[in-house]
Amino acid sequence: MAEVRPGGRTARVRASVLRATGDLLAEHGFAHLDLAEVARRADVGRTTVYRRWGTTTALVTDLLLDMAEQSLPRTDTGSLLDDLRANARLVQRTLSDARQSALFKAIIAAATCDEHAADALRGFYRTRVAEWAPCVELAVERGEVPAGTDPYEVIRAVSAPLYYQLLITGEVPDKAAADRAARTAHLAARAGAFV
Repeated sequence: MAEVRPGGRTARVRASVLRATGDLLAEHGFAHLDLAEVARRADVGRTTVYRRWGTTTALVTDLLLDMAEQSLPRTDTGSLLDDLRANARLVQRTLSDARQSALFKAIIAAATCDEHAADALRGFYRTRVAEWAPCVELAVERGEVPAGTDPYEVIRAVSAPLYYQLLITGEVPDKAAADRAARTAHLAARAGAFV
C-alpha cells in the first residue's frame, strides 16, 4: 500500500472503502470482514479493493492510519490538568459513540489474533499519544510536574482506565470517568510517579 495520499477520484474511492470497512467491522467484527463485501458496500469494483489493499489486514491498517490522521488535534489550554481533561473527554466521546465503540472493540479483538492488525493498532496509538505528549513536556517546562516525567506514560495513564472500563467491565465511560482519569493521571504526574 502506498504512503502517498491521493486526491480526486482515488481519494473518494479510498474514503468510501474505509467507511465501508469501518461499518463492517463495527457491525460484524474482524473475523467476518470480507474484501468483496467491502467493495459492494463502497460501491467500487472488487478488483480495485483487491489490487489496492489485497487483505483485510491491509484494510484495517489503512483504516487506523486514516483514523489517526482524522483525529482532533491536541488541545493546549496552558494547564496540564485541563489538557489531560480534554484528552480524556476526547477518548470518552469516542468510546461512548456506538459505532466507534464497536469499531474499536473489533480492531482490538483483531489485534489479539493477527500480528499485522496488532502492529497497526500500536501505530495508531503511537500517533495519538505522540500528538498529546507535548502538553506534558510543556507542563514540565512550567514546573507543574517534575523534570524527567515521561510524557507518553502520562497520556497512556489518562486513557487506560477508560478503555479498561469499556473492554473489561463492559460499561461505557461517561464524562465523570474521563474527568477522574485526568485527575488521577495529573495527581500521579505531580507526585513524580512517571519520572
